[in-house]
Amino acid sequence: MKWVAYTDGACAPSNPGPAGWGCVLIAPDTTETDHFGFIGPGTNQIAELTAALEGLNRVPVGGVVELVSDSQYVLKGLGEWRAGWERKGFRNAKGEQVANLALWKQLFAAADARKVTTRWVRGHNGDVYNERADALANKALATRSASAR
Repeated sequence: MKWVAYTDGACAPSNPGPAGWGCVLIAPDTTETDHFGFIGPGTNQIAELTAALEGLNRVPVGGVVELVSDSQYVLKGLGEWRAGWERKGFRNAKGEQVANLALWKQLFAAADARKVTTRWVRGHNGDVYNERADALANKALATRSASAR
């Protein structure tokens, strides 16, 4: 039995600018819940990372979860880039500190506490749950809600 977390971030009207996140969480019993929150000033990358982190943190520790995102940044960071970053002391190919390192470390810890697989979906391409997560992130921007639901 697995959970599925569809996550998305939004930053508007500019990047950087006001940022929000959204998540559609599907429990093993197929119950669906919506979650979203306003971050404040941020970037698209911060919004996407926060969405993934919030989604994973809503799954019980030890749970099996598929993280679904349209963010290659998040999915590649969790997968192919992580080992290299860790080997290099969280330095990127240019030798600079990885951007958004504190959020990455939180996301890695959340993922390590669960059995996570990832799946990429093309954004704004008709995937019902991805569109819903996007709408939730934009709802967070519209309401400027400081509290997550």
